[in-house]
Amino acid sequence: MKIKTSELSGVFGPTSKLPEESLPEIAFAGRSNVGKSSLINSLLNRKNLARTSSSPGKTVTINFYDVNGEFFLVDLPGYGYAKASLAERAKWGKMIEKYLGTRDSLKAVVLLVDIRHAPTKDDVMMYNWVVETGLTPIIVATKLDKIKRSQKDKQLKLLRDTLGIKANGDIIIVPYSSETKQGREELLGIIDDLLA
Repeated sequence: MKIKTSELSGVFGPTSKLPEESLPEIAFAGRSNVGKSSLINSLLNRKNLARTSSSPGKTVTINFYDVNGEFFLVDLPGYGYAKASLAERAKWGKMIEKYLGTRDSLKAVVLLVDIRHAPTKDDVMMYNWVVETGLTPIIVATKLDKIKRSQKDKQLKLLRDTLGIKANGDIIIVPYSSETKQGREELLGIIDDLLA
């Protein structure tokens, strides 16, 4: 897939009505500070389309990006942000749950997990929820450039074991670096196949 155009098409908060369904949607989910905005910018080949921040919990809305006029990349709020109040976290959780549970045009959920650490309880919950909903989960192991090459297989095994993914199963895991763009073509190819 070649990215020709990408633009922010809509921003929706907890009280906003989501847009009418028109194009297929691919949702991106992950805990706060997993590198979601950086990955979206790298994937779409844009520097500052998705706003990045060194402080976690920046994305508190559901952001729709129109890609090539062919599909929406949907950026969900980061979950598990410890400094957010319980009320805020509950609000984001409801918003994510409502979105994931009601969109017929949703083709897959790309779940971002930091390759440097074991998936968190929140990651496991999100993964199980996506599977139970019957959606296709695609796991992206972010921050690949932050570990030594020799650690990659060990960290991917830890990720698979924690999420309960069989080594030769149907669930795809893409190691990804927003810095070097390693994994970009593979992820774009997977999205292309889902939209075909």
